Amino acid sequence: MIKIRTGSELKLLQRAGHIVALCHDLLKNTIQPGVDSLALDTMVEEVIRSNGAEPIFKGYRGFPNATCVSINDGVVHGIPNNRLLQEGDIVSIDIGVKYKGYIGDSAWTYPIGKISDEKKFLLAHTEKALWEGLRVIKAGIHLSTISHAIGHYATQHKLSIVKELGGHGVGTMLHESPQIPNYGKPSRGPILKAGMVLAIEPILNLGYPAIKTLQDGWTIVTKDGKDSAHFEHTIAVEEEGYTILTNLMANAV
Repeated sequence: MIKIRTGSELKLLQRAGHIVALCHDLLKNTIQPGVDSLALDTMVEEVIRSNGAEPIFKGYRGFPNATCVSINDGVVHGIPNNRLLQEGDIVSIDIGVKYKGYIGDSAWTYPIGKISDEKKFLLAHTEKALWEGLRVIKAGIHLSTISHAIGHYATQHKLSIVKELGGHGVGTMLHESPQIPNYGKPSRGPILKAGMVLAIEPILNLGYPAIKTLQDGWTIVTKDGKDSAHFEHTIAVEEEGYTILTNLMANAV
């Protein structure tokens, strides 16, 4: 069952999303060659806590940090460490916060300095796949229509889809119903209603879709060592369209 949020709940979800957006705004102006991901993680946690929120990933099933940082062939759930980011890397940073009981969740993949044309292609079209999924959202459509839009765009651009991972509902728990694959046939499954809150997150690879989990029990990488990208926004469904909750709010205090 997909919950429909009240107006007051949506305001809290938007505030949580705003705090996530503050973190990403800091990262895009800070991330560069020579910085390590543990330092970035520390900065993000400071932003989260200084805005009255908690880093929801930290301690979740024993995860040690506020952010998931996945570099190059890292797909998701990478643990921040002291490895210095290098020119030509790409880095996916996933951030989740809890504010007054409500969740904000967004991921973005950043280029480190100058990157190869192949990596530019991956980032550009994984982000575009996100917008293709968002473009179809409004009350009255079937959930799988979002999945189809993302998968169709990815396939058109010869990027492989990590089928084990995808989007989800957002509310008072980190992952809520429904699961939202990044592939599938349109016009299937639940019908969206205004007030539903969803995290839409294409996760696409340059090479094959196969993934594996490293010995740390968390870090998921591509089996073939090719690069992966991840873009995610949390949105609220509206009668006509949607509102992105993980954007900076105007006039926020």
